[in-house]
Parts: sequence; structure tokens; C-alpha cells
Amino acid sequence: MTKPSSNTDTTVLFRFTGEDRPGLTASLSEHFAKFDCEVIDVNQAVIHRSLLLGLMVRIPADSDPETVIHKMRRRAEKLDLKCKSVSIEHADYDRWVRRQGKSRYILTLISRAVTAQQFAAVSRLIADQGLNIDVITRISGRPSRENDGTPRRACVEFSLRGDPADADALKASLLDLSSRLDLDLAFQRDDAFRRNRRVVALDMDSTLLQAEVIDELAVEAGVGDKVKAITEAAMRGEIDFDESLRLRVASLEGLSADVLPKIAARLELTEGAERLLLNLKRFGYRTAILSGGFTYFGEFLQKRLQVDHVYANELEIIDGKLTGRVLGEIVNAERKASLLEQLAEQEGIDCEQTIAVGDGANDLPMLSRAGLGIAFHAKPIVRQSAKHQVSTLGLDAVLYLLGVRDRDLVEPEEA
Repeated sequence: MTKPSSNTDTTVLFRFTGEDRPGLTASLSEHFAKFDCEVIDVNQAVIHRSLLLGLMVRIPADSDPETVIHKMRRRAEKLDLKCKSVSIEHADYDRWVRRQGKSRYILTLISRAVTAQQFAAVSRLIADQGLNIDVITRISGRPSRENDGTPRRACVEFSLRGDPADADALKASLLDLSSRLDLDLAFQRDDAFRRNRRVVALDMDSTLLQAEVIDELAVEAGVGDKVKAITEAAMRGEIDFDESLRLRVASLEGLSADVLPKIAARLELTEGAERLLLNLKRFGYRTAILSGGFTYFGEFLQKRLQVDHVYANELEIIDGKLTGRVLGEIVNAERKASLLEQLAEQEGIDCEQTIAVGDGANDLPMLSRAGLGIAFHAKPIVRQSAKHQVSTLGLDAVLYLLGVRDRDLVEPEEA
């Protein structure tokens, strides 16, 4: 290494590797302190007791950089670490500083288990888009070697720098990989809004619940096949939602209201629903059910999951029987989106700080207006249109898109 002029400081990148144990970073940094070095950048990771530590330091002009490097290598040897160093030219350092204004993104890979094929495909996609990977972090917990019967979850987060070469091609590739490799990919701008989401709005039927409640009501009324066909057409966007709701509710005329609690009691929550709502409440999020379904069932879930707000359609009941009509304004696609904006205003936040989750065509306006709109196990038309999707895991995968780690979560109590 050529000794630089004594009247200027020197920037050096040190890389230390070896078996991790407590005190290594302290010992190394204390040694740097002896030479009055400035720590410009640092990155440390430990994988199964294997340490990777990078330190970029500025060595003051009154210190000999060769001496500092020699001393640090000797110190590393005594700690059973390997040390490599690279001197950074001033021009290279200045270019590095100028790059800090570049856009930042987070790409989240979600799967039941991250395979090498998935990891390679996602890494190649990032490279092809001209994006630079700054950090890769495992968000999910450490997987057990043995299958204990509980659903597995795996999540890796890529912190990226730069702008995509082709945004449309990127979205198409994300959808293609998700379909071919059985994974979910979410590409988000890493800005202040992403780190400060405050309101989460969820659809109810086929999102919080595994079933479409109106189909359950129709079975009780003896018109199950007829109503199910209308429901599926509406969710695919093939029929106007308001019209489909009136047609389906009309077929329930005369049904006894006594069936409502029976249906509510047998409804099954979607995988991860309790885990999601429990932890959102712990973290201080405000939650809402925005549903084209019915208030009776929304309020039932509100009590069970401690949801803050419920907006849904109210079934008219006279003399203990359904009349086949709904009361008030129908909660349709545009109403859901409007309610989301209303919730943001009530909470005094920007709409970019909201999250919306749904599965049907009537959820699309809500998903598009939210800062983070997630199509959950959605119909094809919704998957193609929504910015983000979750199709491989349960509803608690939403927490991964917020950057929440498994180790920070609490689990619901066993029923």
C-alpha cells in the first residue's frame, strides 16, 4: 500500500470474519479509538456463530495508515479473526456519498420455506433491474428441523438501492415468479410512510373469514347454489356489486334471524387472523373491518378480535325474519375506499399510512388508495391489479410486509 501524503486523512474499509463471541466488536473498536479514528460506516451480521463485520474508518492525518492497518491485523489475529483492508480513494468515497440520495426499496420474499431456486430467481430479478442489494435480512424465526404440524412461515427482506430499469417489467416478473415458484413478493418504496403505517382495514368474507357469509345464509334458506353463483360472479367483477347484493339478499326473504348466531358460531377464521389482530393491537395500530357483508357478523368478529371499527351492510329484520332487504347505504367498492379515507382523516394521518387487505374485485379501489394495498388469496383480476399480494401464507404474513420479525410477536392463547 502506498503511503499517502501526511497532510490528509485516509479512509479504509476493514472486513473481519471468524467465529462470533461476546466482546469482539468492543475489542476491535477500542483499538480503533487508540488512533482517534472516525467510524464512517458499519455493518455486522452473525450467521450461526459466524461473524461478518465491516467497518469503514477515517484515519486522521497525524496517524500513519500503514501502522493502523498493521495494528488492526495483529489485533484480529489475537482474537482469532481474519482481517482484510482496502484503502478508499477520495474520489471513490465522494461518489459513494453522492449515491446516498438514490431511491431505496424493500423487496419482501414470503414462502412456506425459502428454496435456493426461489432465492436465486429473486436475486437475478434484482440484478436484471439494475438494483443494488445493500442488506439481506431473515425476518421469520429459525425453522425447526422437524415438522411439528404447525404451518411453516419463511420471510427474507432485501434492502435495495436504485430505481428499477423497467417498472412494468418488474411487476410482471414479480407476478410470474409468484405463480411459478409458489412464493409471494412485495416491492415497496422504503420511505417514512412505510415505517409509519397506523390504520389497517380488512375485508371480512374470504379474508378474515374462510367463508362467504351470504353463502352460508343461502344454504340455510335453501338457495345455496343460486346465491353462490352470483357471489362468485360478483367477486370476479362480472356483475355490479350493488345489483348482486340485492339479488342475493332478496333470496333470503323469510329466513329466521335465529340462524344468525348459529352461523356465526361455526364460521372459521382465516389462518393467521388472530395472530395478526393481536399483534397489531399490541403495536398500537387502529383496525377496521370494511365489508360488503353484514354488520351482525362484523360485530361478532369485532368482539372476538378487538377490532376498533366495523362498517358493513345491515340486514333488515322484521318480526324475527329477514325481509330480503338491506338498510341504508350499501358498502360497495367505492364506499370501502371512501371509508378508508375517512378513517385516515379521523386518525389524523395521511392515506399513505393506511393498509388495506382484501380478496375481491370490490376491494380494488380500497387497495389502490391505501399506502399498502394487499390482495389476499385473491381472485385473478385482483392479483393482476393490486400492487401487493399474499397467496402462500396466512393473514399474519401482513406483519412481514411491515418489517415485523417473528421474535417480536406474541402468540394467541389456545382456545
